Amino acid sequence: MDYDPALLAAITGTFLLAGSVKGVIGLGLPTVTLGLMTLLLDLPSAMALLVVPSLATNIWQASVGGNARAIFSRIWPFLVAATVTVWIGALALSRVDLSYLSGLLGLLLVAYAASGLAGFRLTLSPESARRSGPLFGAVNGVLTGMTGSFMVPGVLYLQALGLSRDMLVQAMGMLFTLSTAALALALGQSNLVSAELGMVSALGLLPAILGMVLGQKIRGRLSEELFRSVFLIGVLLLGLYITAQAALA
Repeated sequence: MDYDPALLAAITGTFLLAGSVKGVIGLGLPTVTLGLMTLLLDLPSAMALLVVPSLATNIWQASVGGNARAIFSRIWPFLVAATVTVWIGALALSRVDLSYLSGLLGLLLVAYAASGLAGFRLTLSPESARRSGPLFGAVNGVLTGMTGSFMVPGVLYLQALGLSRDMLVQAMGMLFTLSTAALALALGQSNLVSAELGMVSALGLLPAILGMVLGQKIRGRLSEELFRSVFLIGVLLLGLYITAQAALA
């Protein structure tokens, strides 16, 4: 693949924007990256590009807060299921028409954004959360492998646990870290990660981190609720565009 200066600039700008979103609300780097990069690249290449920045920034997010042990003891069945099932979904990348998977990505973005804008929040009792954790994790893992999106239904499940904001952000970091690592292994096993893609992904780390730092500064000056609404509207429009583009293809 020819990474001309214009494409490299677009990749850099995407990771800067995605990192900024993540810095403000604690999530959104894979969503923004995949949503924009699939407009320029095929889905497996876009998924491969997000590996290094996503892994590094999510390790950072998962390690901050001091609640990792308490969170893991509570949600480990969910995390294990979300991790080990990624390879099942990734099998589709070499067996299913990529336009269908891109369309699925678009639909997932639309579903996530629409539920957020509608104020939908899943609620689960402690017992229901314990029993349903592996199921939510397995569905999330399969969809991660198929589309690279870590959001649905994993984030909805974590939000339903009633965690404090800091614990929720750290829990999402743990989910995203494990999902990214599993996705990287699955892509490598399917020979969908080249040295060239790995190098470009590594180059995306710096703008992603700079974006996170910028986003954390913005968080203190901007209404998080307003930013989240703008973010969700953007994701909704992007998801609709990707879905329409896949349908036409």
